[in-house]
Amino acid sequence: MNSTPALSQIRVLIVDDHAVVRAGFRMLIEDQQHMTVVGEAGNRSDALRIAAGERPDVVLLDLDLGTENGLDFLPELVRAAPDAQVLVLTCMRDIKTHHRAVQLGATGLVLKDKTSDVLIKAIERVHAGEAWLDRSIMAQALGGSVTPAKANRNDTSSARIATLTAREREVITLVAGGLTTKQIADRLFISEKTVRNHLASIYSKLGISYRLELAVYAYQNGLSDPPTGN
Repeated sequence: MNSTPALSQIRVLIVDDHAVVRAGFRMLIEDQQHMTVVGEAGNRSDALRIAAGERPDVVLLDLDLGTENGLDFLPELVRAAPDAQVLVLTCMRDIKTHHRAVQLGATGLVLKDKTSDVLIKAIERVHAGEAWLDRSIMAQALGGSVTPAKANRNDTSSARIATLTAREREVITLVAGGLTTKQIADRLFISEKTVRNHLASIYSKLGISYRLELAVYAYQNGLSDPPTGN
């Protein structure tokens, strides 16, 4: 019998159109004492119904659901289970698709060819409120290299970066490091509202719309060290 109290477990909803794949994920997840599967779905309607009823902590969402695309109902999924973190599973390496998933509410993305240990670690991280991006995904976002392109910074980027305050640079570094708004607030001893205000100012100054784009910009322009991998 699992000795971990149910309330302390990470409650996971699996959304994948292949029953065999779902069974494999269930076995992997429930082999972890601190995790439990609260439901399985193979399509949009079942995913939304179970998400609303079970209120999972983490949703594993396969983007390719046969005749359906997980991206098409990702915002509905987020609304159905507002406290859940959505972890996208995909074999697609199209960075535009990855960006879109993050824009629509995904907290992380895992490529399907990764090991089971990576998936478990990703579930733990997003449940803790951190963003999770595979190193290869970030490398692709950076044009195949995770080396900051500080020397190649253009005049427009330099002018925009020059407008940043010291505190805004601190926030950028922490965002690029994967910290959540709450974690940044705690680290800098400021309120979450102040963090959001800083982010709004940063987005406006740099012409950026969301966190993943900000992280990529930071790596490319030498504002933060690139990821070391996961």
